[in-house]
Amino acid sequence: MAKWLDGLEAAVGGGPGGPKRIRTLRILMIVGGIGAALMLLNSFLPQKNVESPSQDANPPPTAEEAWNRSPSPSTPFETIEGTLESRLKDILEKIVGVGTVDVLVTVDSTEEIVLEKNKTETQSITDENDKNGGVRHITSITKEGQVVLYEVSGDQKPIITKTINPRIRGVLIVAKGAENATVRRLIISAVEKGLSVPVNRIEVIPSKQ
Repeated sequence: MAKWLDGLEAAVGGGPGGPKRIRTLRILMIVGGIGAALMLLNSFLPQKNVESPSQDANPPPTAEEAWNRSPSPSTPFETIEGTLESRLKDILEKIVGVGTVDVLVTVDSTEEIVLEKNKTETQSITDENDKNGGVRHITSITKEGQVVLYEVSGDQKPIITKTINPRIRGVLIVAKGAENATVRRLIISAVEKGLSVPVNRIEVIPSKQ
């Protein structure tokens, strides 16, 4: 055994309980030696660099991106209104004396489809006598309808009797040239005839220059 170890054990093992302290010292030295060996071995093993977490492929939008984001898919009302506004704008800008036009159309309903039905009607009359001796006649009418279907290439489809266009609530038009009374009347007449909208539901305002 090395001299330095003998000297260390002699210094620790003196007095009562010396052998027990020497055993404890040896255990601590063994544990320390194992720890040093593991640290030395670890220094020779290949190191694997841990990469920092990559940025999310879809980072959260900034405030500006959120503000400029396109709206959610259009509702049936928005689709109808947008189509009418675009068509009306194209037509009005072709009128003599009319410059650029902005159009706002609002509708009360979407397109309505009326289907053919087999209608049945039943009527029943009931007489009731009240306590004063009077007679009361009660008439009950029940109406039922079943959609009429026809077959096309193995598929059954309902018979459509008519299609009702969307009901327009109002039309607002801002147009260059509308300050001229004649041009304004032409715009109102075009909207009234083209969309079958009463004049009191059409508002035409001159655009600022």
